[in-house]
Amino acid sequence: MTVEPARSARPLSASAPRATADRTGGSVNGLRQPPGGRAAWIAWSIGASVYVLAVIHRTSLGVAGLDAADRFGIGASALSTFSILQVLVYAAMQIPVGVLVDRFGPRKVLLLGVLLLSTGQLAFAFSDAFGPALASRAVLGCGDAMTFISVLRIAARWFPAAKNPLVAQLTGLAGMSGNLVTTVVLAQALHSEGWTPTFTAIALLGIAVFALVALFLRESPEGAAPAAPADGRPRPAVGQQVRDAWQEPGTRLGLWIHFTTQFPGNAFGLLWGLPYLVQAQGMTRTEAGGLLTLLVLANMSFGFLFGRLLSRTSRARMPIVLTTIGVTSLLWAVTLAWPEGHPPLWLLVSIILVMGSNGPASLVGLDYARARNPVERLGTASGIVNMGGFIGTMITLFGIGVLLDLLTPDGAGGYSASAFRWAFCWQYVPMAVGTVMILRLRRRLAAA
Repeated sequence: MTVEPARSARPLSASAPRATADRTGGSVNGLRQPPGGRAAWIAWSIGASVYVLAVIHRTSLGVAGLDAADRFGIGASALSTFSILQVLVYAAMQIPVGVLVDRFGPRKVLLLGVLLLSTGQLAFAFSDAFGPALASRAVLGCGDAMTFISVLRIAARWFPAAKNPLVAQLTGLAGMSGNLVTTVVLAQALHSEGWTPTFTAIALLGIAVFALVALFLRESPEGAAPAAPADGRPRPAVGQQVRDAWQEPGTRLGLWIHFTTQFPGNAFGLLWGLPYLVQAQGMTRTEAGGLLTLLVLANMSFGFLFGRLLSRTSRARMPIVLTTIGVTSLLWAVTLAWPEGHPPLWLLVSIILVMGSNGPASLVGLDYARARNPVERLGTASGIVNMGGFIGTMITLFGIGVLLDLLTPDGAGGYSASAFRWAFCWQYVPMAVGTVMILRLRRRLAAA
């Protein structure tokens, strides 16, 4: 993917001139550029293993929502608080984590992330009350926040810039394999082994991953361009670094793309998909788990497709984004408008397949930020963008939970199809806001 020459030839903010990577893989300012090759894929694979682990931890509640409600004696609003807090912590940590990655390197941040993930999940495994369980999910969310940006930074240091869109999509695809583990293995383990053994086993996976990163990860190749400003300038203060990243039009556009495209599939997969399919559509847990597995497989397929398109031309960015938003909105409208709130199986399969495009489309936002920011603040810019989808997810999770409780009489056994139908309409509020902001900032970026 190439950056338009007219825009890459000049700085796009009031900050000092950037030192961007040459997308041909040659050199810039006399500095050797990322080589790619086998060593690059090894480094990326080690970093991506941490992200896979993080996604397993992140999505574990998606197949355990009903079990959690029974274990802690809570309703929909309180149940949604688990995922909301986890996502809130994740979103709030994105800028601090981005700054940490820029200052201390991705390897140290990944190691800290694994420690926090394992600690939070182990505490969750032994929690038998709502308060301690909630605190453990907050710790888990903090560790989760440290993974994705770190992997992207490793990729930026190892691969030529033209390969970064593909590697970003492959990172998301690798994460979805963690989601697949959750929907296939974890769901079955919960049924057969119970709460504490299952979540304890997940927590202990962190030992192997920590050792892998500590012993074998090289975060950049020998002779790579330095992470500090290439012209010898001192690093800006943290506040100035964040402001410089935010002033880039591509960073703000990236945030709203991430916000608008990611949350429908995220909210469905993280929490509300299983209850909707079981309680509103009358499926068994096995049948519902199969459809959630389909969501993961669709996500992986779209990730590969979008990665190939984006590595060939940057012109595919906005068509991918707007098509994903439009088709997701249309199919949810048909699903929710279906008589009595019971759409046929083919329609449920269709909306789940379309939601599989949401996560890969959200990564387009990171590509806008990467193309518009110098290497020394890529972590900060990526952190700003990566907040978007999780803020949208948090708003959606909370809105659906509140509406479900409001629309369900006291003492009712579960939530009706009608309650889910109206509660899911809440998705159109953040979707409308995000779409307006994308169209507005798209014009501003074109004029920059």
